[in-house]
Amino acid sequence: MTRTPTHPSGLSRRWHLTGAAALGLMALAAVPTALAQAWPDKPLKVVVGFPPGGAADQIARLVSTPLAAALGHPVVVENRAGANGNIAGDAVAKSPADGNTLLLASGGMVSVNPHIYPRMPFDPAKDLVPVASAARVLVYLMGKPTLEANNVQDLIKLIKANPGRLVYGSAGNGSSPHLAGEMFKSQAGLFAVHVPYRGAAPALTDLMGNQIDYYFDPGIGLSHAKAGRTKLLAVGSMKRSPLFPDVPTLDEAGLKGFDADTVFGFYAPAGTPPAVVTRLNAEINKILATAAVKDRITALGGEALALTPAEFSKRGADDSQRFGAIIKERKITAE
Repeated sequence: MTRTPTHPSGLSRRWHLTGAAALGLMALAAVPTALAQAWPDKPLKVVVGFPPGGAADQIARLVSTPLAAALGHPVVVENRAGANGNIAGDAVAKSPADGNTLLLASGGMVSVNPHIYPRMPFDPAKDLVPVASAARVLVYLMGKPTLEANNVQDLIKLIKANPGRLVYGSAGNGSSPHLAGEMFKSQAGLFAVHVPYRGAAPALTDLMGNQIDYYFDPGIGLSHAKAGRTKLLAVGSMKRSPLFPDVPTLDEAGLKGFDADTVFGFYAPAGTPPAVVTRLNAEINKILATAAVKDRITALGGEALALTPAEFSKRGADDSQRFGAIIKERKITAE
């Protein structure tokens, strides 16, 4: 009878090798857990894909201060604007997956950019993981002060009576205001000229100066609307804004199902330990539930929105399908 060689300890060599392999796998599996338990052990960085002062930047700073207190380490906000958020997204995607570097991005980086850029330096769906949503950002249809229309239907009639003569601006090709403008034209059957700007602020300036006829504002122009420096005609959402309860939605104005909302939120490099993602999600959601943060986001024209990572991921996929359809129909590119 052949006997299995034994290890000096008396264990069979086969069992010894198998057991060693299992222990090795267990040790590898324990690495993310150990990392998560040690985290955070240094300051965190939140990279924002837009310039200082905009909605994304303000939301990042609004959340970062209480997040630093909750984690016991500083949270530094860094602005890396350009390419509709792709520059910041690429930087974070290539960062160590240790939970110390986050991205604050508009939903467009995930739901729009892959449709309008023929090449991207990273794949948002594969190289980033959703951590926590932050805010649902509305867009508001505004007209210039001298616009010969005081409501949506009057604006539609005006554009149809002057095809190709009215001009609307946006924050840039592929931005949420641009997509809202294209959705508006598509659903109402309009022909108007698009002028892309490098950001919403210069577009708003030209609107107030009567240089363009209308545009979809991402929230920065609300104080000007209240002061009468622009004409606020409608909300590009499925529900009214609490700041302007008397202003109808475009859905109510006759463009059924019109919804150009986007969701801003936090992402981390793919491979970030799940326990770290769970902790960040819980802390950020607690912050979003506070009255001070909710009120501040409302003042920006948005709505605080707390989702689980899975819910946030699904929202991005749904928005990608919704915006991808209009991008394809209108042949929108980043150029």
